Amino acid sequence: MLRGRSLSVTSLSGLPQWEVEELPVEDLLLFEVAWEVTNKVGGIYTVIQTKARTTADEWGDNYFLIGPYFEQNMKTQVEKCEPANDAVRRAVDIMNQHGCQVHFGRWLIEGSPYVVLFDIGFSAWKLDRWKGDLWEACSVGIPYHDREANDMLIFGSLTAWFLKEVTDHADGKHVITHFHEWQAGTGLILSRARKLPIATMFTTHATLLGRYLCAANIDFYNHLDEFDIDKEAGERQIYHRYCLERASVHCAHVFTTVSEITAIEAEHMLKRKPDVVTPNGLNVKKFSAMHEFQNLHAMYKARIQEFVRGHFYGHLDFDLEKTLFFFIAGRYEFSNKGADIFLESLSRLNFLLRMHKSDVTVVVFFIMPAKTNNFNVETLKGQAVRKQLWDIAHSVKEKFGKKLYDALLRGEIPDMNNILDRDDLTIMKRAIFSTQRQSLPPVTTHNMIDDSTDPILSTIRRIGLFNSRTDRVKVILHPEFLSSTSPLLPMDYEEFVRGCHLGVFPSYYEPWGYTPAECTVMGIPSVTTNLSGFGCFMQEHVADPTAYGIYIVDRRFRSPDDSCNQLTKFLYGFCKQSRRQRIIQRNRTERLSDLLDWRYLGRTEGFKYPRPSSVPPSPTGSQVSSPQSSDVEDEDEDERYNEEEEAERDRLNIKSPFSLGHVPHGKKKLHGEYKN
Repeated sequence: MLRGRSLSVTSLSGLPQWEVEELPVEDLLLFEVAWEVTNKVGGIYTVIQTKARTTADEWGDNYFLIGPYFEQNMKTQVEKCEPANDAVRRAVDIMNQHGCQVHFGRWLIEGSPYVVLFDIGFSAWKLDRWKGDLWEACSVGIPYHDREANDMLIFGSLTAWFLKEVTDHADGKHVITHFHEWQAGTGLILSRARKLPIATMFTTHATLLGRYLCAANIDFYNHLDEFDIDKEAGERQIYHRYCLERASVHCAHVFTTVSEITAIEAEHMLKRKPDVVTPNGLNVKKFSAMHEFQNLHAMYKARIQEFVRGHFYGHLDFDLEKTLFFFIAGRYEFSNKGADIFLESLSRLNFLLRMHKSDVTVVVFFIMPAKTNNFNVETLKGQAVRKQLWDIAHSVKEKFGKKLYDALLRGEIPDMNNILDRDDLTIMKRAIFSTQRQSLPPVTTHNMIDDSTDPILSTIRRIGLFNSRTDRVKVILHPEFLSSTSPLLPMDYEEFVRGCHLGVFPSYYEPWGYTPAECTVMGIPSVTTNLSGFGCFMQEHVADPTAYGIYIVDRRFRSPDDSCNQLTKFLYGFCKQSRRQRIIQRNRTERLSDLLDWRYLGRTEGFKYPRPSSVPPSPTGSQVSSPQSSDVEDEDEDERYNEEEEAERDRLNIKSPFSLGHVPHGKKKLHGEYKN
């Protein structure tokens, strides 16, 4: 989050004296502390990984990440090396000499930042002593049975020890530390209690209590000022964690959150207003060829279509060229992630499509990991049948082609009635019979352990979306993260997203929201809400988000039923778009990726994309000169839309990317490195 060649925060009080002056990067050491350094657990991993290159470019060899050591992660993600910085090297050596295991290396991601990793288990024998230190520092006790909190205390104690050794040998350099979430907060608390000469920043990506309260289906945002915080935390047996989080917030010199909505939440839950809001970004990769992302969409859509052919064998009575793929992905938090309102809106969308006799079919994927036994037999059989039919068709095609080739060589036009012999017809008839099935296509790809109580499956039973022939909305629950090695859907998450038409994330509790942000940079429209940081960010910086493929559902100032109706309206409007309108919208969506690039964040204050003056995103608002609903794109159609002109206008609207006038020692600026 720290940006710039020098640091000047004169408006903030309580900082060390050196910190209120402008200092060059060469005189500073920046340490970023998080439990998810090299350790993928949630969204913080994405935050750190994606901004590593930008931060390393700006800070050079003076930037270090601190995290936990896990042997498998170390083997696959980190290249061991010796610290070039004398203070860091001496700190690592001293701690290793005193019974710790500290590992140092380069994290093998873009930017290759230095990482310092602490082996938590190796130092667990000091836990009781460190519990006493924490009690003396802030009077917070940790129950022996809370293993996660105990691990965080060990991690925090090692972090504070390491920072002390660094400051003792810093040789005139000043130390800045950035802590993410309560898991790293213990190190901040202990550092301040020991009066270490460091500047500290704490970022909360989501408050602990806020996540718990929202999961309990409480009207959270409209009653923020009414909660008895201590009572709520105590009833949920997280009081000690809440105390650590709140202490971290109040100990930090600078407190930040990732969105305005989380800033409001933190002010009520943690009793401190953030000093700065630091939105999350992504490391955006621009394609050299224009519209290459459209080609990727077509390629990966074809692979999803192959899966759908197998999953719905025997019931494939809908046109795949008129089929749209929607998806929702993330942690299995049924209410927080909006799966409840999404399913209800799908039921209403199904009714609308059937009532209006639409020829559009919607296949919806739920990519949310849950407890399973394995793939179910019917799903595997579907892919086996599809492959068998493909092999048969390929075999018959080869025989047909050879006979046709031989006839043409003889100067004859073959008799099409005789070109396929009896054996060929028999094989094809057997293939057709093999596609018959007595049951409906399954709504889940796996055998669920808690099938009867699973929230998604229970809701599907209630609303009756069973993938019947008359349903225009089909549902597939894939309770496992996507992987290119899967025997069912062999695609990585990024490939799958690119192949879909719309990502739907109607979250109730989403401090930022990386899933719709990832859709945006890939040129895929998405649905978000005004309770997500991403949705609020887009409302602030885009005059007409819908025209750019960002549909924002109001979940704060409407009843759940009204929000569901609004989401249904968005989905139905998307289904009515022509192919050309979807292409135009994807072009616009992809152009918003500049707003989410780490190089641009912090330079968008007061900036807003204007409303496009050309083709509207939906036929419901079309004017005479807008494209009409059509399955075939008419290139000669008289349009007010000009892709090149609109793209150039958007490029001029966004501010120039951040570029360095001076590069820190040890980092060379490559030709074209800071260009799009």
